Amino acid sequence: MSTTIELARQLIRLPSVTPEDGGCQRLMRERLEPLGFHCESLRSHDVDNLWAVRGTVGPLFVFAGHTDVVPCGDEARWTHPPYAAILEDGILHGRGAADMKGSLAAMITACEEALSSDPELFGRLRLGFLITSDEEGIAKHGTREVIDVLKARGERIDYCLVGEPSSTQKLGDTIKVGRRGSLSATLEVRGVQGHVAYPHLAVNPIHNALPALAELTARSWDAGNESFPPTTLQISNIAAGTGANNVIPAACKVEFNFRYSTQSTHEALREATEAVFAAHGLDYAIAWHLSGEPFLTQPGLLRAAVADSISAITGLVTDQSTAGGTSDGRFIAPTGAEVVELGPCNATIHQVDERIRAEDLDTLSAVYADLLKRIALAAV
Repeated sequence: MSTTIELARQLIRLPSVTPEDGGCQRLMRERLEPLGFHCESLRSHDVDNLWAVRGTVGPLFVFAGHTDVVPCGDEARWTHPPYAAILEDGILHGRGAADMKGSLAAMITACEEALSSDPELFGRLRLGFLITSDEEGIAKHGTREVIDVLKARGERIDYCLVGEPSSTQKLGDTIKVGRRGSLSATLEVRGVQGHVAYPHLAVNPIHNALPALAELTARSWDAGNESFPPTTLQISNIAAGTGANNVIPAACKVEFNFRYSTQSTHEALREATEAVFAAHGLDYAIAWHLSGEPFLTQPGLLRAAVADSISAITGLVTDQSTAGGTSDGRFIAPTGAEVVELGPCNATIHQVDERIRAEDLDTLSAVYADLLKRIALAAV
């Protein structure tokens, strides 16, 4: 069994449902400190954050990731216990195997391999780890706050590899070079409660809300661009009623989300949405939440180096994509860092029986190690 697979199993065996770290970062420190990393705990509220840096000269390349996982749900539905890290027929089973304890293990063993094989090469490149236990949760006291600390210190990340599970069918077939923005809203449309038999004495907020919502869902917000698909709006929840079928409710609550491209802004989306509600004469209140702005890493050293490393190790020509959900890259990219996401296949993330091909972790470690050497050579 390889050191990468064994380390991944050790991490999976440490239950760490968000925002818990479960001792994962301590285990990582035990591997990083002998490599010369200065490890610092930046705990905030109930969140554990690890900031580790090696070296004092040259640009800073950072591996970023998270130790927290989503809840496993009903453990009886799992083929193997979710935290047992069972390795069977070449498949590693367990919560976090793909998202993203496997990537964390590959990052560490990649550093071990790269630094031992050519220590002099890394004299002109600083290496870092930014690890949080708050990615799967509200993401308020994790990477976001670490970045604020680094800004206050005047410390700048030049290149960042986020280990989110980016691949689809084969390890390395897809990387993320940017992400769409995410803007959520909670809408309350107010009416007047009454008896369904006397609608003239009531105001039905459901009836009033639906035409406006239909207009919003049918609208083309933008056409996207060569890097991003068009902006989309999805309604995720509608709730109303008293529990009785003969009562017109007093209010209707709606939750929806924009995933938006760089062709739109969150300010413009909010303004256009509220203009629709006003045009329909709704009596409403709305609360907006911006999870992250869209970002795109332009073609440059990191994008090219990641693609070249994937090609060298796997033979694949990777698809450079911005599709999918959000990641902590949204907090790092605005600092000016080049950010790329590369990790294992994402087919089973957040599911019962989360699992990964064990050999993919060894391949991922090899790709990461090759990438480190390419970045170090460019820094010399």
